[in-house]
Amino acid sequence: MCQHCKKSSINRPRALCWSCYYTPGVKDLYPSTSMYARRGYGFGLTGGRPMPRRSTTAKPGTPEKIAVLMKRAKRGEQLWHPEDAEEVE
Repeated sequence: MCQHCKKSSINRPRALCWSCYYTPGVKDLYPSTSMYARRGYGFGLTGGRPMPRRSTTAKPGTPEKIAVLMKRAKRGEQLWHPEDAEEVE
């Protein structure tokens, strides 16, 4: 079973199903299990940048969101939080 949705059978790397693997952001939640994967500082979740402390309500592409991304980069955090505001059309 897929380690994210717990419904579909595993058919992609990282023990994910096709749907979860190609859903934006899901693949990044699970570290690579490949012995050939890049590892170390700056690669993936292990040894990478820490998650931002809080999510933001600033919409993508706005000056407010860009300011948030700049602050996160300056603090050495990941640029995107899973619960950041998304633009819905």
